[in-house]
Amino acid sequence: MLGPMSAPQREHWSRGLGFTLAAVGSAVGLGNMWRFSYMTAEHGGAAFVLLYVLMTLLLGLPVMLAELTVGRGAGKSPILALGHYGGRKWRPLGGLFVLTGFAILSYYSVIAGWTLRYTVSGVLGGFPEPSNAEALFGQIASGWDAVAWHLGFMVICTFVVARGVRAGIERASLLLMPVLGLMLLGLAVFAAVLPGSGAGYGYYFTGDLRGALDFDVVTDAAAQAFFSLSLGMGAILTYASYLSRQSDLPLEGARIALSDFGVALLAGLVVFPLIFALGLQHDVGESTLGALFITLPTAFNKLGAAGAIIGVIFMLALSVAALTSAISLLEVVTASLVDVWNWRRAPAAWLCGGAIALVGVPSALNLEVLDAMDSVGGQFLLVLGGALLAVFVGWVMKNPAAEAAGMHPRPALGAWVWLLRIVVPVILAVLAFYPGGLASQSFGKLWKLFTG
Repeated sequence: MLGPMSAPQREHWSRGLGFTLAAVGSAVGLGNMWRFSYMTAEHGGAAFVLLYVLMTLLLGLPVMLAELTVGRGAGKSPILALGHYGGRKWRPLGGLFVLTGFAILSYYSVIAGWTLRYTVSGVLGGFPEPSNAEALFGQIASGWDAVAWHLGFMVICTFVVARGVRAGIERASLLLMPVLGLMLLGLAVFAAVLPGSGAGYGYYFTGDLRGALDFDVVTDAAAQAFFSLSLGMGAILTYASYLSRQSDLPLEGARIALSDFGVALLAGLVVFPLIFALGLQHDVGESTLGALFITLPTAFNKLGAAGAIIGVIFMLALSVAALTSAISLLEVVTASLVDVWNWRRAPAAWLCGGAIALVGVPSALNLEVLDAMDSVGGQFLLVLGGALLAVFVGWVMKNPAAEAAGMHPRPALGAWVWLLRIVVPVILAVLAFYPGGLASQSFGKLWKLFTG
C-alpha cells in the first residue's frame, strides 16, 4: 500500500557536470526549440530577440541565482526550502512552485507527444505534402491520438525520474544534452548552405526594432525568459537542493543562462534560414500555437529525401529537449512528495506522473484548453512566482549574498540583492498586473474557455 515511508537519504549529484547538464537540460526545452521561434516570428524578429536578451539579463539571471541560493542552502524541494528560510507562513510560495510545475507539465507533455508522433511519422512515411500538412497537424494535435502520445511521453519521463537523481536524471542528462547539441549544430550547418537562407538570417537579426517598444512584446519577452530558463516553477531550486556547498552558484547560473540562450539562438538559426530558403515565411508570420508544426514538415517534404532525414533529426531534437525539461518539472512535484511526506521516490514519481498525465488529457483533446493552460501556467504563474521569490530572497532571507557566495565570495552580489528587492519585483508586477498584462491575458483566455 502506498503511503508515507521512513525518510529516505537525500541524493546528491555525483559530479558538477551532472548538475550543470541537468540544469541546462531543464532550461533548454520546447521554450527554446518551439516557443522562442514562433514568438520571434509573431513579434517581428530582432525586436523580440533583443528584448529576450535584456529580460534574461535584468530579470532571469537574478531570479535564477535566487532559486539556486534557496535550493542549495536549504537542501530541500520548494515547500520545505521556503519554510527553512521564512517559516511555515512562506511554505505556500513553495506550494505555488509545485502547482505551477504540475500545471505546465500537464500540457507541455502534450506538445512533447506531438514531437514524438512527428518523429515516428517521419521515419515510417516521411513528411506531408503542403496540401495535407494542416490536416495532419489537426490529427496529431488533438483527439485520442494526441492523448495516447501524451501518455506515452509521460511514461518515459516518469521512468527516468523514478530511477533517482544519479541513476535517472543525471545519467539521462549526460547522454541527451551532448546529443542535442550535436544535432542542432548539424541542422544549423545544413540550413546555412541552402540557397536563399540569407533572407532568414536577415529577418532573424534585423527586423523592425520599433516593436521593442510595444508592451505586448515586452510582456511576452519576459514570460519567454522565465519559461525558457525554467524559473518560477521550482525546477532550478529543486536541482540546486542536490548540490554541495562547494559549488559556485553565480558561475553555475551564468553557464545555465548562456547555454539556454545559445540553444534558443541556434534553434532560430535552423528554423528561419530553412523556412525562408523554401519561401514559407508568410506561413510562419501568421503564427499560431501549431504553425511551426505545419510549416516545418512542409519544408522537410520540399527537400525530398534529404528533408526526410533532416526532419527526423529536427523532430528528435525537439523530443530530446522536451524530455530534459519535462524531467525537471516532474522532479519538482516528486521531490516535494518525497521531502514533505517522506515517500519513497519510485511510488512518488509514478503517482505524480499519473496525476499529471490525467490532468493533461483535456489539453490533448482541445487546443483551446492547451492555449489557456500555457497562458496561465507558462506565463502568468511563472512571472508571479518569480516576483514573489525575488521579494522573499531580497527582504526575508538573512544575508542572501553570503548564502549565494558560499565558498566563492563576490562583492557584486550586493547589487544582486538590490535587484531582487526593487527592480525585479517592480518590473514583474507591472508586466503581470498592468491593464493588458499577463494576468488579464491569461484569465481572459480562461473566461473565454469556460463561457464559450
